[in-house]
Amino acid sequence: MLAELQYHFRMIASLANNLLRLLSMAVLSGILLSVPAALALPVSGLYQQRVAVENESLAELNRAYQVAFRRMIVKVTGDERWLEQERIRSATGDAGDYVQAFAYTTEEAAGPIAGQRFVEVQFSAPLIDQLLASENIPVWGSNRPSVLIWMALQDATGRRSMLNSESGAEIIEFMRRFGEERGLPIIFPLLDIEDRRNLPADAIWTQDELAIKAASNRYDPDSILAGRLLFTPTGELVGLWQFLFMDEALVFDGFDTDLESYLEQPLSRITSQLSGYFALVPGGQSEQSVRLRVDGIRNFSDYSALVDYVRGIGLVQAADIVSVDGERLDLQLDLRGSADQLFNLIALDRDLLPVNSGDNAGSSLLHYRWMR
Repeated sequence: MLAELQYHFRMIASLANNLLRLLSMAVLSGILLSVPAALALPVSGLYQQRVAVENESLAELNRAYQVAFRRMIVKVTGDERWLEQERIRSATGDAGDYVQAFAYTTEEAAGPIAGQRFVEVQFSAPLIDQLLASENIPVWGSNRPSVLIWMALQDATGRRSMLNSESGAEIIEFMRRFGEERGLPIIFPLLDIEDRRNLPADAIWTQDELAIKAASNRYDPDSILAGRLLFTPTGELVGLWQFLFMDEALVFDGFDTDLESYLEQPLSRITSQLSGYFALVPGGQSEQSVRLRVDGIRNFSDYSALVDYVRGIGLVQAADIVSVDGERLDLQLDLRGSADQLFNLIALDRDLLPVNSGDNAGSSLLHYRWMR
């Protein structure tokens, strides 16, 4: 709490010291033509879960708390393995101690669960973060990398097709549900004429990495999962997956007799990999200091938006304004991790465009242009 207050006081002090200069700059430069920001993929409701209940008894509520707690831990950390940690198993039994609020709801929409009673459980983020920090368990922030999924399917007769709402509605529905439950932003290609021309089913089947990357450029994803799936005459599901992330390609196979189990394996694998890359231990000590230089700060509105943006990066423990020079703003950031991690987190937002990006990663000076 003290560190957080100090952080806010420093930001307020810096704001006061630079207010007049920024206002003057705004008057002189005016409002220039804005550049639309790329669509970010923030994940909401990390600490909230909805659980079906049979009734509103205390015993049923406590059961729902425990179910919601386990689901929430997986969503917040991105990795199921933390459920086996002794302290987390113990806390699951006392899940009600971490509940901030709850409310009963009834499913009104038509369908198989129409009339089903649910309890909406909101856990206390500070208490959960404190619990995880006490065990050095990292938290995956709400700004998460997108995953573009391509799939080629082949049935028992040898007919091959691209995954779409007709050939694989069940697959798409499961993947969407997995993404919601695990906080993984999953996107699917349009499969329009351009997609089909650039990436035919055979290219996915042969795991043509160059073709997959080229066809994915129009979606600007943070990672790509390309898979092939063979439905054998005897009911087995046999396939191969390729995960493209951070200029690396990970290839692994898949085999099962149950479709949902088959699909869950690669999705869980890449979710764990992404969370392991981006997640941070809450309240961790500062490990590195870095200078953040941002061009294109044209007025006070830009300045305020940048400050809010930096404040929202979980990796940033403290931020101090070093200098303001025209449309350039320099900040000194104390990080809970490395400059490389900050570079990769900023790349997820696309609000900052790297200047000389090849020199940014691993450097003590990160140079960007504000694009919002």
